[in-house]
Amino acid sequence: MSSALFPNPAHEQLTRLWQAHRPAGPMLPWELKTVYKDRWVRFHSLPESKRYAEDEAEYAVLLDRYNTVLDELFAGRDAYVVTIDWADPSEPTDYSAHRAALHPEGTLWTTLDDTDDPDPSFHTRWYFYADRRPWQRGCLDPLLRAVADEELPGVFVTDPDLTRIHHPYDGGADVILPSSEERDRLRDRHSAWLSAHASGY
Repeated sequence: MSSALFPNPAHEQLTRLWQAHRPAGPMLPWELKTVYKDRWVRFHSLPESKRYAEDEAEYAVLLDRYNTVLDELFAGRDAYVVTIDWADPSEPTDYSAHRAALHPEGTLWTTLDDTDDPDPSFHTRWYFYADRRPWQRGCLDPLLRAVADEELPGVFVTDPDLTRIHHPYDGGADVILPSSEERDRLRDRHSAWLSAHASGY
């Protein structure tokens, strides 16, 4: 993979952190659980590890779980919200209207070319859009609901120091903490939301 970082003044701090990060970033959010396994925990968004909400009561449960953890990570702080679009590297992005409607504050931060596959038809260019905002509970609910319905994969929220990362997905969220000790405390507070599988998946 190769990446290109753009000189967007609004994202300079995030860019510097990614450039200094090891392993080098940016990376796709579903890779976080592997790269940071010693600081990673996964929470399921519905009881009994149910993947998709079927009514408003279940949407209320999953949004409460998302927001409870996000509050514990970012309350009283600024956070970067990052959404991702993609296209064939030989073509311009279509700037997904759905992504833009759900994240209108997001401006282009960086691109990432995934050209590892020997077959060029499987090459992809990923476009990362970011905005920085004071965290407020509920501020991402439309975005989180779209993620829960698998309408918008590739979303993550991070603190400005890139030490706390929340990657929601359909069925739950991967969370990266600054240390394994802090990860353990968060995990223990929400043990009822963990996978029953020994691996944590």
